[in-house]
Amino acid sequence: MGFFDGLRRGQESDFDSGNAATNSIELTKRHGQVSLTKQGAATGHLRINLAWRMRTSDFGGSQRESLLRHPFRALKPPEVLGHSQSMVNVDLDLGCLYELQDGTKGVVQPLGGYLGEINGAPYVKLSGDDRFGSASGETIYVNLDHRDAIKRLLVFVYIYDQTPAFDRTHAIVTLYPSNGPRIEIGLDERHPQARSCAVVMIENVKGELIVRREVKFVYGFQAELDRLYGWGLQWGRGYKAKAER
Repeated sequence: MGFFDGLRRGQESDFDSGNAATNSIELTKRHGQVSLTKQGAATGHLRINLAWRMRTSDFGGSQRESLLRHPFRALKPPEVLGHSQSMVNVDLDLGCLYELQDGTKGVVQPLGGYLGEINGAPYVKLSGDDRFGSASGETIYVNLDHRDAIKRLLVFVYIYDQTPAFDRTHAIVTLYPSNGPRIEIGLDERHPQARSCAVVMIENVKGELIVRREVKFVYGFQAELDRLYGWGLQWGRGYKAKAER
């Protein structure tokens, strides 16, 4: 059990995920921004998913370099770590700092049970807490039918345990709008000592919803992300109940 920045427990809910997109947009350092409004995707439920897994090597996060050094690795499946007591245990969590147009600010995250609301403020809802990196991962829903009430949303990922190990996981955050292609942001930079990462900002700019890649790793937790982006919340130490396998 670790202790981290935490701000009550809620009930989990399931929501419609919208139409499945057959193509995708990858946000990179060079092409780091896309407009949901211009794509006609600024309505309905925006689904934001975190999926991750642990590996024993850097094959995957830096595939090109790895294949150049070891070309025969392409013939072998990647080796995935099991979640056993002998392995480093990493629990990646998905969260969202929100700021509404009326000045309301807060956080949606598993830690502390701040699961949010989908049909009322903040129009952001976390569904589930994946402790072990399952295929479904963790998901946040944003009700874009209330987009006019939203000023900005910062989606972030943090490690819930005592071991900073972003370099031992391969994670991807994917946004699934109700219409159009999905948007992917890979966390493939090597920051072995980082404990948190600001992944993507969704911002209402003069009525236009802009999705902007951030991918900024920090060595602290939510309070450090707060300071970096000027949210101004008060943070305390939070805990999660012991997980059952």
